[in-house]
Amino acid sequence: MPPPVLPLGRAKAPPRKASPSHRAPGRWGDGRRARIGLLGGSFNPAHPGHRHVADMARHVLRLDEVWLLVSPGNPLKSGDGMAPFRERLESARRIADGRHVIAADIEARLGLRQTERTLARLRRLFPRARFVWIMGADNLLQLPRWRRWRRLARDTPMAVLPRPGYTRPALHGAAATALRRHRRACGALLSGASPSAGRRGRRAHAPWCLVPAREHPASATAIRALRARATAAPRAHSHQELSATPLPAAAEP
Repeated sequence: MPPPVLPLGRAKAPPRKASPSHRAPGRWGDGRRARIGLLGGSFNPAHPGHRHVADMARHVLRLDEVWLLVSPGNPLKSGDGMAPFRERLESARRIADGRHVIAADIEARLGLRQTERTLARLRRLFPRARFVWIMGADNLLQLPRWRRWRRLARDTPMAVLPRPGYTRPALHGAAATALRRHRRACGALLSGASPSAGRRGRRAHAPWCLVPAREHPASATAIRALRARATAAPRAHSHQELSATPLPAAAEP
C-alpha cells in the first residue's frame, strides 16, 4: 500500500543554535557580531546612575549590548572602603538585565586592571565585535592620569556621559583639548571602519562624542556615606542608652 498522504503544512524549522550574543563574556572570547558598549568601574556599589548611563548610551549609540566591567581593583583609587570584588559584582548584576546590560567579571578572569590593556585584549578575544568605551565626564577630566590614555583614545571610540559638576570642566580639560579634532556626532561614532583599518597601513584615530543625556544625581560615594551613617546611628543610640542607664546605688555600710 502507498504511504498515507500527510496534510500540507509548514515544516517545523530545526531548533536554532543559541547566539553567542547577549551572554556574559567568557575569558576565551567568542564570535559574537555586535556593537558593544563597555562601562568600566569599581561599582562600589552599582546604582541606578550606572544603569541610566548604560541605557542612554545603548539608545543613542544604537548598541546591542552594554557590559558593566567590574574592576578587580582601580589603580587610581585607594582600597579604603572598597567592598570585596564579589559583592561589587553582585551589585552590578542587580542593576543589569542579563541581555542588553550585562555584568561582566572578565577583567578579574583575565587578571587585568588597566583599561588600555583590557581593551586590547577584548579586541583580540572578540574580533567581530565593535567596542565603544563609555565613561562619565569625571573620567574624561582625569583621563590623562590613565596609563597609555592616548593609545586608548586612538584605538577605541569613546562616549562621554554628562556628570553633575564635571561636564563643563571636562570639555575644557587636557584630554578633550588634545582630542578636539576627533570629536564627532554620536551617530557617527561607529559608522566608519574600525580604527585599525586605516589607509595604506596607517592607523586611523577613533572618534569620541558627548552623549546628550540628562545628568543623573546618583553617586556611589554618597551611597557609601549614607550607609556608613545608617550603620553608625544604632551604635550611637545604644551608647547613649548605656550612658543614661543609672548605676545601682551603693550599699550602705
